[in-house]
Amino acid sequence: MNTEVYNSRISIQVSLSGYSFKTEEGGKAFSSGWLGAEKIFTSPELQKRYDLVEISLMTEKCALVPASFFVPEDARTALAEVVDLRDTDQVEYVGVPAFGAVLVYSLSVDESLSRLVSTTVLDTDGRQSRVLPEMYYILRDILSCTDYNKIMASYRDGHLHLAIAQGKSLLLANVFPAQDFTTAQYFIFLAMKKLQLNPEVSTISFRTPLSPEDEMSLYRYFKAVEICG
Repeated sequence: MNTEVYNSRISIQVSLSGYSFKTEEGGKAFSSGWLGAEKIFTSPELQKRYDLVEISLMTEKCALVPASFFVPEDARTALAEVVDLRDTDQVEYVGVPAFGAVLVYSLSVDESLSRLVSTTVLDTDGRQSRVLPEMYYILRDILSCTDYNKIMASYRDGHLHLAIAQGKSLLLANVFPAQDFTTAQYFIFLAMKKLQLNPEVSTISFRTPLSPEDEMSLYRYFKAVEICG
């Protein structure tokens, strides 16, 4: 979790179907819900500058590697072992120090909205922010969950991004193909069953917006459902 204090901040999530954003400014918070790409030029919140700008892309092409085993020159090979990569896919990596790991990823998912957002929404010094995978922010923020069982997820465009931790120990970080939210819930419960975690005493946190129906569906099984980010 980013513990620095900023007067204003915006967190933007981008996928193939559009984007959502959350702002904090002057002690007030605002969440946009999911918007189509055509709204990018009409959202006044995206025409301003912020002390902190965070941009995530919902890419399924990512893998977590222990820092002690990570060799930068082998980043592409490490990622290719767990996801399908095209020859033209660019591979990057970012450290996840909270878990002593490195997240290897590719933003090459046939979209251009994230690049447009990064050149449009600048910080107060006029600088662009780096686009990072959604999984990075999940891993960064999961330890801020107050429960001992920490479950954080994002869902959009047929992919569930899911991380589970107990205390300070990461148990799972993966992206599952899920054509609908019912399938996404199946993977959540399957992962919890394998890890022997009880949903009835657990809180699940979502970084992406949830429809009222999906949120109520989760409430039938979990102690609480939180929207964060």
